[in-house]
Amino acid sequence: MSKRLQPEDAAARCARLFQREHASWLAPGGDGAAWPLVLPLGAPTERDAAVEPEAIRAWVQAWAGWPGPGQVSWQTRQWPRLGEQRLPAALRLASAEEVADLAGQGSRWRRAAARHRALVEACDALREAPTRQRVFDALADYADDDVERLLALLRWAAAHPASGLGLRQLPVEGLDTKWVEQRKGLIADLVSALRPAPDGEPAGRDLIALLGLAQPPARLRIRLLCPALRRQVGGLGDIEAPIAQLAALPIAPRLALVVENLDSGLALPELPGAVAPMKLGHAVGLLDQLPWLAPARVVYWGDIDTHGFVMLDRARRALPQVESLLMDRDTLLAHRALWGEEPQPHPGGDLVRLNAAERQVFDGLAGDVWGPRVRLEQERLPWARVLAALQPLAG
Repeated sequence: MSKRLQPEDAAARCARLFQREHASWLAPGGDGAAWPLVLPLGAPTERDAAVEPEAIRAWVQAWAGWPGPGQVSWQTRQWPRLGEQRLPAALRLASAEEVADLAGQGSRWRRAAARHRALVEACDALREAPTRQRVFDALADYADDDVERLLALLRWAAAHPASGLGLRQLPVEGLDTKWVEQRKGLIADLVSALRPAPDGEPAGRDLIALLGLAQPPARLRIRLLCPALRRQVGGLGDIEAPIAQLAALPIAPRLALVVENLDSGLALPELPGAVAPMKLGHAVGLLDQLPWLAPARVVYWGDIDTHGFVMLDRARRALPQVESLLMDRDTLLAHRALWGEEPQPHPGGDLVRLNAAERQVFDGLAGDVWGPRVRLEQERLPWARVLAALQPLAG
């Protein structure tokens, strides 16, 4: 029996097509490139009509009463026994709007298309930009007030590419920082298209930079592990502040213990003359902005995983005297029961500041020598083992 497309089959096919392609239809030429869409409805034979006459009759009647969207074309067939028959041949859908209507998405499509026209009228630079899925969803589903805020923000961003203002200072009516924070990805999509990066340069996803706003100052949290150092700053022992302010502290520590995990840093015992910068992550290179660290002994304690050694390399680029602690092969292999799996190992690159022993561990981790994606997070180490490693630093 020949395959015949029923109205519900055509609707399902359009629904799948809409789901897969609709965002691209808003792009330049997207509304005309694929149209008309012609769906063949089938070509039953005389034998089909003889074997299942009721099914063929119902199929013809279904398309004879087709109310739209689209237009059904018909063909006349001359059969030897049954004579001339007028049969539906194809459904012609002239536009994305007709496909959306048949897919049950007509309202969303018309709303998105109208708002997209307003978008490119507000910012002509977006006319040639492809439409990401979340941009389409915003145009289709946002309340009118939210769309107006978005358009106002984009107009302002286009006119002020490097204002240097803070996010809270933007002179856009109805805009607030919470609204922007909840839509960071969407706004970044649109502003990156509005202001593409030069050829060969990554566009970046930092919304503050994309909007040309003032970057908030980098902050750092440190603990002063020594009573004498705490007295020099009015008794404060746990301080979080912009790095520029911490740089001005009137202290001269003999030791800095850089700890990646915050809870581990907060658990550190008293150490004479010591400070503990905590949870810097890949921003560990900022340590060179603390002048009182330059003459100090600096020890870095991070996870035994590929990212941990990348951070160690960056710390040593900032302060060449950096030593590593509890990031050696023996520590890793002695705690096999505590291993986890690193979700996304770092590709490495030129980690030229690792010493031979550190590089050996990094290469073993990156090469899955001890198993796939092995990591030993510092917070999993027994605290007694940590205290034993810290003891030589107390002198």
